[in-house]
Amino acid sequence: MKPLVLIPARGGSKGIFKKNIKFLCGKPLIQYTVDVAREMFPDDIICVSTDDVKIKNTVESLGLKVPFLRPNELATDHAGTYEVMLHAIDYYKKQDYVPDTIILLQPTSPLRNVKHLKEAINLFTSNIDMVVSVKETKSNPYYVLFEENKNGFLEKSKFTNITRRQDLPKVWELNGAIYIINVESLKKKSPIEFTKIKKFVMDEKHSIDIDTIMDFEFCEYLLKSRKIE
Repeated sequence: MKPLVLIPARGGSKGIFKKNIKFLCGKPLIQYTVDVAREMFPDDIICVSTDDVKIKNTVESLGLKVPFLRPNELATDHAGTYEVMLHAIDYYKKQDYVPDTIILLQPTSPLRNVKHLKEAINLFTSNIDMVVSVKETKSNPYYVLFEENKNGFLEKSKFTNITRRQDLPKVWELNGAIYIINVESLKKKSPIEFTKIKKFVMDEKHSIDIDTIMDFEFCEYLLKSRKIE
């Protein structure tokens, strides 16, 4: 494996102001992810991709160089992670480093740890598209999820004849913590089109993805009360 560890951190945040550098139990949020990456990989293959000078300065205050600021077209609300990954790959290729694997770690998953990362990497092989971290969802589409039909009535999102909830197949929800992506696959299509995907299962607590202030405060509670190993 010849990895590039990518930490995408856009400056604009709708739910929480300056979320990626907001302090969580004494550390800027993004530091949790930077620290995990540095436990496994050298600094020169860890790339924080940001459009924001304050995020860049925060990361560099930790001793990790931020190699670039994203171009304007990758700093909008409509810019996708797919394009951000391709941009980073192209940048490092011009620096004579050609990765075959992207390890994408979102800074909004501060409770993901190095043990999770190692276990996920061990699942990756060159003949698949991606390993992605998941948790078992509570919103099972066979049971509690509905869609509105053309007549305005609710219908199950996924139909089954199974009547007991405990007999339903398990359904997995992406938790946003870890994506290990085959670069050859990425060059051909976006991850949403991947078909050879393996899951890495995480528990609910470590799967917290900070999107709202409630997520942030719950995460802070878990850390302060030492309920996270």
